[in-house]
Amino acid sequence: MLENFALVTSIGKSITLTQTLVFVSHLMTLKAGPATQKIHLCDICALVLKDILHMAATLVQKLYMYEACASLAQKDHTAENPVKCVMDRTSFEKHCEFFVSGKWFNCNDLWKDFPALFELLKPQVISNGERIHNGKKPYECRECRKSFKTKKDFIVHQRVHTGERPYECRDCGKSFTQINSLIVHQRVHTGERPYECRDCGKSFKERNSLIVHQRAHTGERPYECSDCGKSFKERNSLIVHQRGHTGERPYACRDCGKSFKQRSSLIVHQRGHTGERPYECRDCGKSFTQRNSLIVHQRGHTGERPYECRDCGKSFRQSNSLIVHQRGHTGERPYECRDCGKSFKERNPLIVHQRGHTGERPYECRDCGKSFTQRNSLIIHQRGHTGEKPYECKDCGKSFRQKNSLIVHQRGHTGERPYECRDCGKSFKERPALVVHKRVHTGERPYECRVCGKSFKYISVITKHQKTHTGERPYECRECEKSFKRACELTEHQNEHSREWPYKCRECGKSFKGRSVLKKHQRVHSAERPYECRECEKSFKRGGDLTQHQRVHSGERPFKCLECGKSFKGSSGLTKHQRVHSGEGVMSVENVENHLCG
Repeated sequence: MLENFALVTSIGKSITLTQTLVFVSHLMTLKAGPATQKIHLCDICALVLKDILHMAATLVQKLYMYEACASLAQKDHTAENPVKCVMDRTSFEKHCEFFVSGKWFNCNDLWKDFPALFELLKPQVISNGERIHNGKKPYECRECRKSFKTKKDFIVHQRVHTGERPYECRDCGKSFTQINSLIVHQRVHTGERPYECRDCGKSFKERNSLIVHQRAHTGERPYECSDCGKSFKERNSLIVHQRGHTGERPYACRDCGKSFKQRSSLIVHQRGHTGERPYECRDCGKSFTQRNSLIVHQRGHTGERPYECRDCGKSFRQSNSLIVHQRGHTGERPYECRDCGKSFKERNPLIVHQRGHTGERPYECRDCGKSFTQRNSLIIHQRGHTGEKPYECKDCGKSFRQKNSLIVHQRGHTGERPYECRDCGKSFKERPALVVHKRVHTGERPYECRVCGKSFKYISVITKHQKTHTGERPYECRECEKSFKRACELTEHQNEHSREWPYKCRECGKSFKGRSVLKKHQRVHSAERPYECRECEKSFKRGGDLTQHQRVHSGERPFKCLECGKSFKGSSGLTKHQRVHSGEGVMSVENVENHLCG
């Protein structure tokens, strides 16, 4: 249709479609200039042609407006004279002529000539309209068999295979397959954001971004998944979501073969191979593979936390953190393990958890071959090889391999202990310490030995216990070659060689080999009895004493004699009893007589 349709001026000058598109790009760029210039997209031209072709709803017909606008502007405006739409409607109609299928049409006699113009355009308009609405896709790609409704979409698609990117940005050299993508990109340089939300004033570079944004105000989610009923604000999100049902991952990495559901994920992944980190922070120089990561990072400098929880007022730097946090209030844990039924608030912890079932450890250290279930664990481990400790305490200069260790350390300076036990009021510097402490009250023993079935409250204790089955004693003294099951036992033993008793009590001056022994001793002075029985409220200085006491109430006697089957509440009772069988500590008749006579 375009080859039969051209807008010409009174001097007979016409322009091609390519010239039109380039010129429209130029006009859009100029539009971002100072408001005093009143530079715009020939609104009068557009209005006139909108009247002329009001029935033409397809993309091809819309291009006619660009043809008319560009042709008239090229005639009346030079490079020295910036493009301005100063011609009034009457003058435009007088000078504007159309040449359609061998016939001339003058805009001045528009309404008289309109029926004839419509009759000439009607077959092609109907043809294009039917193609749009009947779903026909006559243009098929030979490379991937994907089909399209219009030739224009087909041509743009082929550039994916050929790599052709004909539209280049003059500012940065970046190129694009479509001119519209170039126009939107140039707004990054000009700062133009012409689409503004009436509700909140936020502005956007693209009209579609504004439409999607406005759905956040209206709550509209027009795209619904036919498989699970979940709905989305934009169509592309639905397409990506549906690939989760079908398993389709059409974007594959040429370097490692890993595939992805969406193209943007592949692009970010490939930067891991190339090392490209195009988004750099102006404040600290740190660079990122994704623009969103940079935005979130910069909020660390500005202190901006735009996402606030309505329930507790806590605010966050990114929306996803708020969503996960809110699940703490609602109790929602939407990600469930199919193997054991355990559920999670976030998808990533589920993925890591499932690797515990499969044994998968995809992140391997190149230096020592040790592998990990999480990438972050590998990064921290590698710092052990490199000696890197990027997190430094401003108060004392001590540095750490991971940020969380620094945060916990700094609480030692500030005295902050944000994790408090609801049962006894004891507080802790880090959450894992509180979790472990709660087991004193609940009696939970989550770590079970696979060999004997005995369970423990602490992972360190079961690790020590398991060595009783294997006989492993990996910690050896260099002085005497004596070996131990635990590192702390070796340390205390080495103090015997050096005669060093480094842990001294401030109250009485008594010294001890180990810190834990000193802590237990100090309770003698403080009368602190932090371990209280829920049954009778009796309290104890040591957790082990409380555990043994609770057996009075429960009747549990876990220590069983292998010789006679008799059981005891504590290990000391079993030890004393076993001497009966071994003869150790049992006086003979002769010894009793000597003892009585002595």
